[in-house]
Amino acid sequence: MAVSEFFDLFAQNILQTTLIEVIAVIFGLMSVWYSMRVNILVYPTGIVSVVIYVYICLIAGLYADMAINFIYFVMSVYGWYNWLRPAENKPQRPVRFATKKQNSIAAIAALISFFAINHILVHYTDSNVPAIDAFTTAVFIVGMWLMAEKKVENWIYWIIGDIVSIPLYFYKGLVMTSFQYTVFLVLAVLGFIAWKKEAKHA
Repeated sequence: MAVSEFFDLFAQNILQTTLIEVIAVIFGLMSVWYSMRVNILVYPTGIVSVVIYVYICLIAGLYADMAINFIYFVMSVYGWYNWLRPAENKPQRPVRFATKKQNSIAAIAALISFFAINHILVHYTDSNVPAIDAFTTAVFIVGMWLMAEKKVENWIYWIIGDIVSIPLYFYKGLVMTSFQYTVFLVLAVLGFIAWKKEAKHA
């Protein structure tokens, strides 16, 4: 694809972006920003975004991503509660590095989730990107769990998923969402650095 064709497609997709997608993007960006700052507002802003994306992904045929946004909603409620739970005689749960056991569980969970979701997408949906959709879904599920547990390693999963999601959403014509994941990638790198620093001094 020529450079001029790329920008023509980009401009066309911008014009076709719906208001509801713009709202979802804004709240999604706010959520990641608050997460990077270890601010509890990550959850209410995130909930608004994921509820909208359940609808957007259904229309786009990204069924696994639709399901993951529902899972995000459930995990956001859990994370909201978990972040406010007193731990280690502190007013709120501190940022920590994951243990070897937790990292092993996360990796195994991501692998099992990928194969399970890919099987469902291939055999029970009309998705034309089942493997990629399953991969990002599996990675983000684990990232969401680690974030709810306030583990530094959650950012590694977000970074991997963001890198894959950028071209996926652009391919699906959701250019604003693709742009959102580009910003997510930058924030995820910054978040990893910030959380790593805080965990060392906690």
